Amino acid sequence: MRQAFLSKHMLKTDKPYSHAVITSGRQLWVSGQLPVHPLSGALVSDQFEAQAVQAFENLKTIVEDAGGRLDQAVKVQVYLKHNSDFEAMNRVYRRYFQEPFPARTTIQSDLRLSLIEVDAVIALD
Repeated sequence: MRQAFLSKHMLKTDKPYSHAVITSGRQLWVSGQLPVHPLSGALVSDQFEAQAVQAFENLKTIVEDAGGRLDQAVKVQVYLKHNSDFEAMNRVYRRYFQEPFPARTTIQSDLRLSLIEVDAVIALD
């Protein structure tokens, strides 16, 4: 069984996806988060660090609205437009995740709108 989750703090969308899905096994699967203002949907900056912070803040907002915490993350996937932003992403990532770190995949992707996108799987208590 699964239940769609929509955060009250994030822009509602007419696109065919949910902010997250909660499974009967108490896992929260968060959709990819872009570096956009959560209510206007506008890109926050053209600078990588500002974009990374906003993408992780959006992720954190959805997780917390669903009753979870980022320290419950078991898997994080990061998509970078440019591999050259990998170290900068790691610096921002450490603001949100500490040891023991969740499993992570980081790949270069042909992102259309931003320099970063991030999604996660959270094991809810």
